[in-house]
Parts: sequence; C-alpha cells; structure tokens
Amino acid sequence: MVEAKPRRVAMLSAHTSPLEQPGSGDAGGMNVYVLELSRKLARSGFEVDMFTRATSRHQPLVIDVEPGIRVHNVAAGPFEGLNKNELPTQMCSFVRDVLRVEAQHEPGYFDLIHSHYWLSGQVGTVLRDRWNVPLVHTMHTMAKVKNAALAEGDEPEPRGRERGEEEIVRLADRLIANTDEERHELIDLYSADRDKVRVVHPGVDLSVFRPRATPQEPPLILFAGRIQPLKAPDLILKASALLPDVDHRVAIVGGVSGTGVDHPDALSDLARDLDIADRVDFHPAVSQSELAEWYSRAAVVCVPSYNESFGLVALEAQACGTPVVAAHVGGLGTAVVDGVTGTLVAGHDPAAFAQAIRPYLTNPHVRSAASAKAVDFASGFGWNTTAAKTIEVYEEALWEFT
Repeated sequence: MVEAKPRRVAMLSAHTSPLEQPGSGDAGGMNVYVLELSRKLARSGFEVDMFTRATSRHQPLVIDVEPGIRVHNVAAGPFEGLNKNELPTQMCSFVRDVLRVEAQHEPGYFDLIHSHYWLSGQVGTVLRDRWNVPLVHTMHTMAKVKNAALAEGDEPEPRGRERGEEEIVRLADRLIANTDEERHELIDLYSADRDKVRVVHPGVDLSVFRPRATPQEPPLILFAGRIQPLKAPDLILKASALLPDVDHRVAIVGGVSGTGVDHPDALSDLARDLDIADRVDFHPAVSQSELAEWYSRAAVVCVPSYNESFGLVALEAQACGTPVVAAHVGGLGTAVVDGVTGTLVAGHDPAAFAQAIRPYLTNPHVRSAASAKAVDFASGFGWNTTAAKTIEVYEEALWEFT
C-alpha cells in the first residue's frame, strides 16, 4: 500500500462558526468538536482552513487562530437575521466564495475535505468533484433520528434536509460516526455503505475539564447547553418540583436557541408556575473554563435531551468529577456508564428523573463513588485520541480515492 498523507484540510462548518460561544445561538458541541479537532490536527503538522458563514459585516475575512489554523468568514446571504432553516438557500453563494479562496492557491492545494452537519456536507459534495479530493463527513445530528423523537413544541426537520443527508451519505468517501449507535443509524436509516462508516468518539479537553472545586451546599442540579425543546431543560424544573423534601438549587446555564427563541421566557415562567422560582438561577453561556467551574460545583449534571449524537456536556461534566443523569438516547448511552458514572433514564418522565437525581443530592457516598469513576472514565476520551483516529480515516479515504 502506498502511504497517503493528507496535510491540507478544508474544514467546513457552514452554519455556525467554531469560534462562537458554545451554549448560545446555534453554537454547541459541534463548535467545540470542530475547533478542538482542528487544534490537534494543526499540532500534528496539518494545515487546516476552516470555512464558515460570516454573520457580521465587521468580522475580518480571515482569522489566524493559531499556527496551522485559519478561519475564513465567507459572505453568503444577509449577515444577520437568517435562521438555520433559511440557510440552505445561501449555500450556492457559500460554495462560490470557498472556490474563490481556493483559486488563490496552486491547483491541488487541498488534500481532503472534512464537512460537519448536513449544510456543510452539501457544500462538500460540490467541492469534492471540483477539486478531485476525498470528502469525509460527520453528521453530528440527523433529521430522521431527530424526527423520530421530537420534543413537545419542537418542529420536525424538513424533508429537504433528509434528502440532502441521503445525498451526502451516498457521495461521501467516508462517514465518521460518533458512536456505534450512530453508525447503525447511518446504515439502517440512510442505507450507508457499512464499509465507508468509521466510529470515532469525540473528546474532551482534559486540561480544562478536571475537578476544580468542592460541590456547593445546598447541592446543585446543573443544566448546561442551549435552551430549546430538543434539550428539554424544562424537564429539570419539573423534576426539581418533585423533590420538595430535598434542599437544593438549580442552575440553567446557556442561551435560547432553535425554536426556544419563540418563547424566551418559557423556563422562568415555568419555574414560577411550579413555585420553585426561588431555587432556580439562570445564567448566559460561559467560557469553557467557567463551565468547568460550574460542573465542579454541581452535585449532578442533568442531560435530558430528546436526541444527542454524543453528548459532550455529559463527558465534560464527568471529567470534572460530577455524576450525570441523562436520557438514555443516542450517544448518551456511550457517554455515560449507567450505574457507575451516573444514571441513564428511559423516557422523559419528570418523576423518573427526580428519582434518579435524588441520591446524588442526598447521599454524599453515592455522589463521591460516582465522581471518582466518572473522572477515570472521562480520562479515556482526550482529543489526542480523537485526532489520531480521525487522521487514520483521512489517510484511508485518500489512499482509496487515489
């Protein structure tokens, strides 16, 4: 076998910039994934050009993040006011401007394309043929999976997205799944060629997410993430209301997103209606370092989502020594070891979540035992491992393509 060594990667994140604050707007775990993976690739000798859609006329066209990483803010449609469902109409403009950037270099400048989320995948299929290089794609979330488990008040993903994802699955040279479950979903729901799908778990920055503080008293239930029906933060408030005999507090850290922007005060109104407003605090999205402090102060982190391709919040929390109570959906079954590092809950019944949360609030021995095991478990998910396995996928795709 002739060794294939890609060195220049076009990293596509069309709908949200890897430099945006996770936990607000459309920024979440994918932003962390793209940026941290790119950092590890750059430190392994790769040159990574990230392409994302500009959202302000004041953004510089190019940002040199660190040696080996350059972010291109591509003008595609109005800078502001577009929601995610309106972005597909702007992808032709996005492709055009990415091609303009590539045209400034000698032919064959990029060795490989890695696209993230279906909008970027659509762009990637065009660039693949134009540049004659392999396309590696990571879905992060999938329409058919989300539509099968919609939260109350959420809107189904459009059929156009499903068709777009089907096309990406057919044309990509390799598909990276976060978990074995996602691999099976790609094969079963999208008829993916099983020989093209590789499982690479996301990682966690173990230098940032580590035990930092003693859990506060009274014990704290923490939700961290985007405020939208898919993430089900309302379930935490309902579970808290079912624990009137347990002294505790609740913190919701993150900004409204998705269909949550239609009712920005819904959670605070719910806390008032449940008569628990005096124990609930709301905070905007915070930096990774501040988030690690929040995790460390919490007795338990709750991830009640209706769908998660992996669930980086769960892994970050465990790296900080905090047990996790999570819905048993998607990648959370991989990110949490049920009964060891936390508790997985079937379904979305507030009473079931309250029952799962209770021992972490009331029994320090249960919390301490899970904490130690959580740190040990999370230590196996560093970004260096993620990057090394991703590079193997790149080399495989390039060798087969050539």
